[in-house]
Amino acid sequence: MNKTYFDLVSQTFSFPQEGFRLEEDRLRFHEIDLYRLIQKYGTPLRLTYLPKISSQIQNARQYFTDAFAKYNYQGKYFYCFCTKSNHFRYVLEEITRNRTQLETSSAFDINLVRRLHKMQLIDSKTIILSNGFKTDEYAAGICGLIADGFNNVVPILDNKQELDVFEKHLQTEQCKIGLRIATEEEPNFEFYTSRHGIRQSEVLRYYEEKIKPNPKFVLKMLHFFVDVGIKDTQYYWSELAKSIRLYCKLYRVCPTLRAINIGGGFPIRTSLGFEYDYAYMVDEIIRIIHSACEEENIPHPDVFTEFGKYTVGESSATIFSVIGQKQQNDSERWYMVDNSLITTIPDIWAINERFIMLPVNYWNHEYRRVNIGGLSCDNLDYYNSEAHSGAVYLPKFQRNQEPLYLGFFHTGAYQDALAGHGGTKHCLLPSPKHVLVRKDEAGELVDELAFPEQKAEEMLRVLGY
Repeated sequence: MNKTYFDLVSQTFSFPQEGFRLEEDRLRFHEIDLYRLIQKYGTPLRLTYLPKISSQIQNARQYFTDAFAKYNYQGKYFYCFCTKSNHFRYVLEEITRNRTQLETSSAFDINLVRRLHKMQLIDSKTIILSNGFKTDEYAAGICGLIADGFNNVVPILDNKQELDVFEKHLQTEQCKIGLRIATEEEPNFEFYTSRHGIRQSEVLRYYEEKIKPNPKFVLKMLHFFVDVGIKDTQYYWSELAKSIRLYCKLYRVCPTLRAINIGGGFPIRTSLGFEYDYAYMVDEIIRIIHSACEEENIPHPDVFTEFGKYTVGESSATIFSVIGQKQQNDSERWYMVDNSLITTIPDIWAINERFIMLPVNYWNHEYRRVNIGGLSCDNLDYYNSEAHSGAVYLPKFQRNQEPLYLGFFHTGAYQDALAGHGGTKHCLLPSPKHVLVRKDEAGELVDELAFPEQKAEEMLRVLGY
């Protein structure tokens, strides 16, 4: 009977697969020798493989290019990156190298845009879509960009009062704007309608009464977004269809309307058993938009997407050492890791998110069912189920052997921001070191330390000591 960890994985999934394979009983991630990195830098360790970011962008663009060609679609496609999913400089350098557009969500995001411009990573022609609730500070920053010659800044109105806020701060004669429509939430959600956007039943009247008579504003975009993302469900297709119908009605009275923004929500792999047909989903989206516009005899709109998690999620991993084993009763064995899961991968704790979790070594050992415990004193600092299973299985190893190294993969979106990188942490546990991996001109992998592990002095300074 086959009992090794490799047997368990290969019998459950197709393995090896994109991004994961074994070499000499040790796991490689995007061809990165994880074991070598661990020996060089130690754990806990965050790593980001920058070329994966570019490949995600290029793949998405190809899906839309193919769909546009299939339906003879006459609009253009624009790939926007949601900065909130990962604000770090090295990520934005890789993203802007692909000549993407950007989406902002808060006042300090405007400072980030200015810094990117100063670094010559973007220019004044880059499209900046500004979403989120517009405080005075945020609106003033957006209007400041427009006044300074950023010709493609498009604030997306999140509520009907925001037009007055922008008029107060606007320093130019005219401003492009978009409207976000409030979509219905999934039937099992706690609310019926999203708190973001303007009610669909009020959009046409709002345009006629507030935007059309005001020469300072030109409506260019209708923004549609559902929080659960782009899924092949009746709910998603229904909301998309309603939004396209509204776009067509709005275009009839607003000929300046040129674009529909379908937001974000491409999923990423959270299990080796993940299945999602990206090409089919894009094809169906474009088919629906094309069909509606042909039926209404209106021009095909430009299509914008705002991909954050999809862009950066699969580029990163978080790696721990198992530093202790505890048998708490006859059936519960704990593998204790060298940092807190709550503070390093907060989505595990906050929204019960699952990630691909695999050992780096010991694939030829027998496996056992375990619980993974973090170092904090919180009883919720654990991981005991995977996306495909209600349990966690990992290789057996002895206390006097080399540690088991354990990786959580595709952790590149939101985790650093939610964990408060460089700030204070639960139980004063430090942010792990962060390593970047890229390819040099010869195509060879090179690594560098982006951030060392957080020091006690840094954390105490934040706390005012």
